[in-house]
Amino acid sequence: ELMLTDLKYCLSQNPLLPVFREKVVAADTAVTKPLKFVGFNGGQVAVGAHADGFSFDNELPRHTQFLVPFALANRLVTNGEYLEFVTSGGYSNPEYWLADGWHEVQQQGWQQPLYWQQQADAWLEYTLHGLVPLDLSAPVSHLSYFEAQAYASWAGYRLPTEAEWEYAAEQAGLAAGDNFADAGLFAPQPAVAEIASVSQLFGDCWEWTNSAYLPYPGFKAPAGAVGEYNGKFMSGQMVLRGGSCLSRAFHIRSSYRNFFFPKDRWQCTGVRLAADIE
Repeated sequence: ELMLTDLKYCLSQNPLLPVFREKVVAADTAVTKPLKFVGFNGGQVAVGAHADGFSFDNELPRHTQFLVPFALANRLVTNGEYLEFVTSGGYSNPEYWLADGWHEVQQQGWQQPLYWQQQADAWLEYTLHGLVPLDLSAPVSHLSYFEAQAYASWAGYRLPTEAEWEYAAEQAGLAAGDNFADAGLFAPQPAVAEIASVSQLFGDCWEWTNSAYLPYPGFKAPAGAVGEYNGKFMSGQMVLRGGSCLSRAFHIRSSYRNFFFPKDRWQCTGVRLAADIE
């Protein structure tokens, strides 16, 4: 996964914008499905890896958290929806941004997601299949946490916490149709099914949560070099969940905690909206 994301970034710096692999057409590229919210009762829930399988130390110990009722969007935010944020001046309005996020926008000159570009009236996106027209139905990707948070604020919602995400994902489970690197598509795909529940929790895009990357209650870093793998990074980063179209399926589970700095955009990271239920 890291080799593919690094390769994509390096190739994007080449003025010829080369093709890494010819595009494989998905079986169904249906139009965008309506964005709906699915409610969860919450209450006392168990979070963290089960004891009967492999896990990294940052997924332990399994523990209890209390969740107030909440709702998750039934799919990821699409390129078309995020384009509305871009064209409405989202990158020029500090109202939607955290202070550190607005600083990054100003310092880095962000005006759209990492691999987007505009030519005349057309929006294009650089992918591992080369430069292609922006697929408005596909999930938006390569967003920083700051961009995901700003979009959620603009849309009138919020990002989920990692406990909310895991609670929903444990009920959904991995499905055969989840878009991981194993499928060979190497790009986020539109939600093609009529969605009655929460979909795209696994694969397509890593999903930013509103949770800082911190140790679970009772966490102790193992002694020796292995203890440096996760514990030493528990500062200043945010948690992502679910894997992406560049992840191998065997590597992903509902308790898996990925983490990046809020300004990072090079990974295949997207956004799912959440809401409170009053």
